[in-house]
Amino acid sequence: MIGAGNVATHLGVELQKNGCHIVQVYSRTQESASALAGALSVPYTTSLANVCCDADIYMVALTDAAFQEQLPYIIKGREEALFVHTAGSLPMSIWEGKVARHGVFYPMQTFSKQRKVDFTEVSFFVEASGSAELALLKGLAGLLSPKVYEATSEQRKYLHLSAVFACNFANHMYALSAYLLKQNHLPFESMLPLIDETARKVHELSPKDAQTGPAVRQDWNVMSAHLDLLAEEPDVRELYEKISESIRQLKGQ
Repeated sequence: MIGAGNVATHLGVELQKNGCHIVQVYSRTQESASALAGALSVPYTTSLANVCCDADIYMVALTDAAFQEQLPYIIKGREEALFVHTAGSLPMSIWEGKVARHGVFYPMQTFSKQRKVDFTEVSFFVEASGSAELALLKGLAGLLSPKVYEATSEQRKYLHLSAVFACNFANHMYALSAYLLKQNHLPFESMLPLIDETARKVHELSPKDAQTGPAVRQDWNVMSAHLDLLAEEPDVRELYEKISESIRQLKGQ
């Protein structure tokens, strides 16, 4: 495991639990490396020069910037192995001309170390340099989840972009909701049943059909009152206006 952050931690633990032999953990920081290595009961290193050279697969779960910066040192002396990265935002071509056997092993999920993830519900998207490597990665993902798909680097760009809207931006809306409630001495917990039902609905309805609220109803009186309440929060007020207009436009398509 090259990396010991959220993705590497969840993948490492789950792969080991399903019979994979994790031989070593690398991270630039000793705290992260030792934490994951401790959870897996395997050795760790904070130096790429000391990463073992006899692993079958090197799974790279680093930030995009760290990955590109450290790539030459990750592969040095290990060029015959299979190298995969776990990023939704990086193309598979980043390996080309550097190692012959390579691919992508992308679990599309939000990972936090303090939250357990049910991997049987995680969608995996894989891509590889050859048919043998693709079969291996599909088999590896299949140990963790029945939801395994092939996706090109171009397709994965849109998966990652869509995930930002569905996850990161949606969570930011929760954060703004929590902020407004706190300002008025109200508990964010009161929103949880609403959040849960909203998420459940899109298992049965398209998001467009599940949309409710004043914007989709074009209830200008309610929206105007909301905008008045946000008079002292100009950035949030502008966001409210733009999202409301986006809802209105999408409903009309």
